[in-house]
Amino acid sequence: MCVEQREHGGGRSVRFKPLGSRVLLKPVEPEEATPSGIVLPDTAKADNQTAEVVAAGAHEDVEVSVGDVVVYRKYSGTEFELEGDD
Repeated sequence: MCVEQREHGGGRSVRFKPLGSRVLLKPVEPEEATPSGIVLPDTAKADNQTAEVVAAGAHEDVEVSVGDVVVYRKYSGTEFELEGDD
């Protein structure tokens, strides 16, 4: 993964650009209730595996684009924290 640092005003901004066939995902928060009105408890929301594609590498095998919502494997990838977001 390539990291660029750019200065904006008074702070520092960090931008990630995945290399090769890698993608950067941001987890999507699950719905609080179903369309029929059933409220889901926190234990039912623990195994959320859907995420939004934030950035994608420029490899020919990458078939997703920024903004797509995807389902990922439970223990795949590397988790990190960026400015308070996981």
